[in-house]
Amino acid sequence: MPQLNPARWFAILVFSWLIFLTVIPNKVLSHTFTNEIMAQSAEKLKTETWNWPWH
Repeated sequence: MPQLNPARWFAILVFSWLIFLTVIPNKVLSHTFTNEIMAQSAEKLKTETWNWPWH
């Protein structure tokens, strides 16, 4: 039964994971974002309470 011989499919599995782990992370990390990340200001935002009558 050929599925019991791991030589073929194991080699394909190892080579495909080597490609995934070497080529693809470099391509993903090389992308730049168009919007700059801005740090939020240290002051806390002021929220106003609602003066609605609750019936």
